[in-house]
Amino acid sequence: MAPKPWSEWSMVLSHMALGAVSLHAAVSTAQASRGAAAGFLLQALAAATMLTRGLGTGEDCLAGDWVATVIGLPLLAFDFHWVNGDRSSANLLLGGGMMLAVAGDHLDSEGRSVAGQAVVLVVAVTILIVAVFTTNTYGMWGGAMLGAAGLLSRLEEDRLLLLPKEDVCRWALAAGSWAYRRALHTQRLQWE
Repeated sequence: MAPKPWSEWSMVLSHMALGAVSLHAAVSTAQASRGAAAGFLLQALAAATMLTRGLGTGEDCLAGDWVATVIGLPLLAFDFHWVNGDRSSANLLLGGGMMLAVAGDHLDSEGRSVAGQAVVLVVAVTILIVAVFTTNTYGMWGGAMLGAAGLLSRLEEDRLLLLPKEDVCRWALAAGSWAYRRALHTQRLQWE
């Protein structure tokens, strides 16, 4: 058995980190924030399907990534807004994500890419705004990391910091997920 090249190890490690952080966040938020727990679980499942060869085709894995982006991230934002009393924004984000998920079959790959980036940035910015107004430091970090992941994925470069660009984005998303979990916990404690 030949050793795996560094880029393959990097991909496996970044998927494992994202999956582990997301699964831990889903379990730890399940009692208090079912919407966020579902969003974290979708991210964990998408990361796991990318690691399991033979489970499905590459197209199935991309579909899992699409669902985690357009449904999972709005679920996180929904719960964050809901906890902070911004019910109309919460419903708009979740409804927009659901409509985009349904319309995804009618988009080509470039349209899906642009729509996915739009969802990532809208979720990041709205959570960042709420976090700033509620002085939730973890929410600010989570919004910044998710926004960074969205912006980095649009760069033309193939490698960032000696790693493949996709892996850097997954590491940023894992850090953002960890921060969101902490932000939700912090908000719940403030309201109790």
